Formats: sequence, structure tokens, C-alpha cells
Amino acid sequence: MAKGERDKAGSDVPAGGFVQLLTPDGERFDSATTADGTTYTVDFTDEEYRELYRDLVTVRRLDTEAVALQRQGELGIWASLLGQEAAQVGSGRALRPQDMAFPTYREHGVLYCRGIDPIMPFGLFRGVDQGGWDPNEFRFNTYTIVIGSQTLHATGYAMGVTMDGRTGSADGEAVIAYFGDGATSQGEVNESFVWSGVFNAPIVFFCQNNQYAISEPLERQTRVPLHQRANGYGFPGIRVDGNDVLATYAVTRAALDAARTGQGPTLIEAYTYRMGAHTSSDDPTRYRISSEVESWKAKDPISRLKAFLTKQQLAGEDFFGEVDEGAGKLALDLRERVLAMPDPQPVAMFDNVYPNGSPEIAAQRRAFEDYQASFEGSGH
Repeated sequence: MAKGERDKAGSDVPAGGFVQLLTPDGERFDSATTADGTTYTVDFTDEEYRELYRDLVTVRRLDTEAVALQRQGELGIWASLLGQEAAQVGSGRALRPQDMAFPTYREHGVLYCRGIDPIMPFGLFRGVDQGGWDPNEFRFNTYTIVIGSQTLHATGYAMGVTMDGRTGSADGEAVIAYFGDGATSQGEVNESFVWSGVFNAPIVFFCQNNQYAISEPLERQTRVPLHQRANGYGFPGIRVDGNDVLATYAVTRAALDAARTGQGPTLIEAYTYRMGAHTSSDDPTRYRISSEVESWKAKDPISRLKAFLTKQQLAGEDFFGEVDEGAGKLALDLRERVLAMPDPQPVAMFDNVYPNGSPEIAAQRRAFEDYQASFEGSGH
């Protein structure tokens, strides 16, 4: 099908709005132009559209399986990405092979797009290892639990990229740092903005604004849209419809290319919604109403891409069924592999605290082992 048959005319991004290429009902805009004259678009083949849909469905299905495993006692905790699939798949697919990503603890979709075995974070959340993947091989750093600290790591890495001469051209390396809206209140994030701006670091700050910092809504976090904070640090900020996988891809690819060619940092605010709990330890019904969740379901990232594929006759029920079946098989395989993992050993929490050990940690470990042995000896 020719591109002209598929797309509406380009759209302008209104003040306070966001870049959008795919509406919630599956209508496709040819492009979106911001107030500064920047135009965003994508030029995917029919197969690439279908593969994006496959990514979204697969990532959601794996996440659903993880939540079930946690509820059944097989994982200690899980941070769900439900509702944020487009933000993660769109930005993850926009990365080039040489780029380096620094995630939080929720970027399972980006991890999947980087070609990492999806079993890897399950070992971390089960408590049997530290995640297991090689950050250098996959260009995807290990998960970071401390809120916002990965932005400092990413900034230092990006400055090193410049010092090593690995950037400054279309084939250069760029860095992306992921964080949530709540992290923008952390000192580490703002320090990263300062250093990246001053040193013109080749980095993209990708904020998934899912509307809540655990239980605190966005209006309790900021008085202005988050992307506007970039102005105070001397680099551009842009808001994108985070439930639109096409727009997220276009904006992220443009920001990464700008970074790698010497144009410095960009702050992207992916405006999305966390459909589930902050983590499996959270109860979102205590701080938000069901009607709000229902309103965001109408903007679901998977439903809108499915609507587009259907309207443009790029896919039918056979394809959608095959995708669902494939995702289900992958999830079943993942479940079996998780159940085959060893049980976590509590004493392992003393490992890897210091690289060369510590007398104090060693004493604490001995005391814990004695405490554990007392229970085993009593038959409890």
C-alpha cells in the first residue's frame, strides 16, 4: 500500500501538546512539526509495522507472566511496565547498535529490544543473581534500583565517549538514560543535567512520565511540564505521546542522532501511564480512582497500533492470533525456566557489598549464619 494512501497530512504540535503520529483510534499522521520547525516522521515498511506490533505484544505478555510469578511466590518483587510498552519499544528500537543505554529497574521492553534473553531480570528479582547480562556486549547497562543514580553513570559515560573521540559523526556513539517522572526531583538527575549541558555530552535523557512517583501524582511533583526543565540547563526538551510507538521512535532517533553529531543533550518526556502498580508491593487503588485508569485504557499503545494495522489492511486475525500464540509460548518457556532456578539463599546478601571484603560485613555474615542455623536446629 502506498504511503499516501495510509497517512493523513502532517500535523502541528500545539503549545503544551506532544508529538503524535498515531492517534488512539489508529489514524496515522504523515508527520508532526513542533513550534521550532522540527518535523518528525517515520518511514517503515509494512513488515516493520507488524514487527513493532509483535514487540509490543510480546513485551506485555512477558510482563504479565512476571506479575503472575511474583504473586505465586516465585519472584521477590516485580516492577511492571504495563501501559508503557510503546515508550520502551519505540525508544529501544530507535537505538543504533553502538549506542549505550542506562536503565532503571523497569526497562524490560528496552532490554528485549537490545537482544538480551528476557530471563535475565528474573534472576535479579528472584534474588539468585545480579541480572546476568554483559553491559558491553549488549550496550545495555545493568538495572539500577537507586532512583536517578543511573543518570550520573550515563553522564560520566557520555563524557568519556567524547574524550575518547567515539562521537561527533553520524556513525558515532550516543547514550540514553531512562528514568521516571519522580526521579526528576532527585538531586542526581539535576546534577546530570548540569554536567551534560556544560560539557555538551552526547546523551538523551528519556523520562517516562507515567503520571505517578509511586503514589504521588504529577501535580504534586512539578508546576510545569517536565520537558520544559531542559531550558534551564541549556538544551532542548520535547514531549512525545509515550503511548504512540511511532512518535516515540521518531523523536528518540532524532535526539540520538543530534547527540552523536555534536549537538549535545536532549530531554524527552514520554507522556504515558502506569496501568499497574508501581511494583508488586504497591496498591494503586489507595491513591487513584478506577475511572482514571479506564480513561487511559482508551489510549492503549497496543490497541492503537492494532487498529492502524487493521484499517490499513496490513494484518488480519491470522497474524494477530499468531503473534498472541508466539508470545504465549515464550511466556510459558520463561515460566519453566524461572521455576527451574534455584531458591535464593539469604546469606548471599552479604556477597558483593565490598570488592575486597570487610571485617564488619564478615562479622555480620557469621552472626546471620548462626541465627539461621538456630532455626534449622530447632526444626522450624
